[in-house]
Amino acid sequence: MKQAKTWGSGLLFFLVMTVITGVIYTAVCTGIAQLVFPYQANGSIIEVDGVKYGSELVGQQFTDEDHMWGRVMSPSTGTFTNDEGEDVLWYGASNLSPAGEDFAAGVQERIDEIHAAHPEKGDEPIPSDLVTNSGSGFDPHISPAAAEYQVERLANNTGKSEDEIRAIIEKCTEQPQFGILGDARVNVLKVNLMLDGILPVE
Repeated sequence: MKQAKTWGSGLLFFLVMTVITGVIYTAVCTGIAQLVFPYQANGSIIEVDGVKYGSELVGQQFTDEDHMWGRVMSPSTGTFTNDEGEDVLWYGASNLSPAGEDFAAGVQERIDEIHAAHPEKGDEPIPSDLVTNSGSGFDPHISPAAAEYQVERLANNTGKSEDEIRAIIEKCTEQPQFGILGDARVNVLKVNLMLDGILPVE
């Protein structure tokens, strides 16, 4: 009888804590997030006139010369299906060793692509974040130096002046948090949406 009572108390405690931590706590946190930070809580999706262009927290692959290029991305070998039944490609870290031949070959391939797209740069050093991927594999930012490296190409291909391109880059540059944490960084997706006239520069 005593053992049955112990099991009953344990089961009751388990159920109560499941409701508190798994239901009530989750609902309260979700509710507060939706009330106070709805944009961030829903993925920081950039939406203009009902069209969703992507999350400002997730990098996208741009390879044409009319747009700014971001970090090298490491797509997975598979896809998953979202709620709308669409196949979505996902990204992750490459896990390649910096000392490995595959890593070196990938970097050299990217260097060749950068040189081909920026012949005006000659032997000028390429910012490292343009030829390597981030730890996550889908970093949406590049350094101001990597953005500046592409200004002349973008001006030549978009019809905008270099000053206009730099104004867009400045608009999309995020400063270190609290002025001391991290480095200044440029959001590539925002830059490209401004280049396309989708997001306003002013």
